[in-house]
Amino acid sequence: MKRIGISTVLVVCAVCACAQDTAPPPAPPDGPQAEAKRARVTVTAEGYDRDDALKQALRKALEQGAGAQIASFSTAENFALLRDTIYSRSAGIVSSYKIVKEGEAAGGLFSVTIDAEVSPSAVVAAWGEVQNVLDQLGRPKILVWIDETIDGAAQAESIVESRLEEMFVKAGFDVVARRGIDDAKRREFEDAARGDNVAKMQAIAKDAHAHIFIRGAANANRAGMEDLYGVPATFYNCDALARVYYTDTGKLLASESLPLTRKGARSRREFSPQAARVALAEAALPDAGGRRTRPALAQKLFESVMEQWATQISAGGEIELEIEKLDFKTFVKIKKALGELKGVDSVNGEFGKSIGTFRLRAKIAAQTLAERLTEPPFAESVEILDLKLNRIQARQVGGG
Repeated sequence: MKRIGISTVLVVCAVCACAQDTAPPPAPPDGPQAEAKRARVTVTAEGYDRDDALKQALRKALEQGAGAQIASFSTAENFALLRDTIYSRSAGIVSSYKIVKEGEAAGGLFSVTIDAEVSPSAVVAAWGEVQNVLDQLGRPKILVWIDETIDGAAQAESIVESRLEEMFVKAGFDVVARRGIDDAKRREFEDAARGDNVAKMQAIAKDAHAHIFIRGAANANRAGMEDLYGVPATFYNCDALARVYYTDTGKLLASESLPLTRKGARSRREFSPQAARVALAEAALPDAGGRRTRPALAQKLFESVMEQWATQISAGGEIELEIEKLDFKTFVKIKKALGELKGVDSVNGEFGKSIGTFRLRAKIAAQTLAERLTEPPFAESVEILDLKLNRIQARQVGGG
């Protein structure tokens, strides 16, 4: 029996639009009384491993303890994206909890029960922060590009690609159709993918005006036939790997892998594209009914992207600051001053050809850092040229 190889390499490259005028976050609807309405909830959730089960339990606690506050924003622009971002931040918002029970559950799942305290005011504050950043940076656009083959034959449409697009559209992302890329760029991209040239793929994704980019390749091969209760069936197997990158820095954010998936469909022939598509769908789609009996490629990738998106726009992460026309003396001064900023954990700097590149590990967002660069001691020597989700471009002014 042959084993199918699905090899899926997804490159997610994220970058967002230029900043607009800063808008203040909305005021909490309940005012000072919101803090008094803390909710204590006990919830149980299941996942395909302990970490996944705990993640689902925290989200469930947030839904039960602050569902009314989240629902009160239902008329807000970009509500779906804001809501899913808040849920992706549940581990930070539900900061007070304890695990009261955990262990293996039926069907190979893992179960976690937690006792948690949820503060509606914390949810309201987080919503305001995320909405403010989203108003400044704009809604992210996504381009999904997955090549799919069955028994070596290229398929015109990809099941994995379609499912990913559907999930991100529902979450409030804008999808850029890959058919919108001109033929020359498509050929360049295919060449870059074959050579695993991430930098080239990133550049082409930028040209297509995509803020987030997903790249994949999937292959399915026959795995033999079986008799199911007197009915002949053709089986296919698949496995998958997903990788997530930012556009600007090329930093690897996540790497997702899946166990072997095997699925069959009724057929009297060993070669059955229908059975292959069923197997591919099993690798891409969550289980019906919402039970997390196995990790699915689309779901795991979607959750990884949402977690990174939520962290980056609300809690910072890695920020790259590039300053052109910079002399070395000013480079040294700026590096030292950056390291003294509140919320900045570390600063690494490189200097060459009158360009200073600073990489910061920070608990602040790029937008906040850009605002601080307009204040002393930076204001007289730094002018902001462009602001992205995790990258700032600037130049030296005033002679240092």
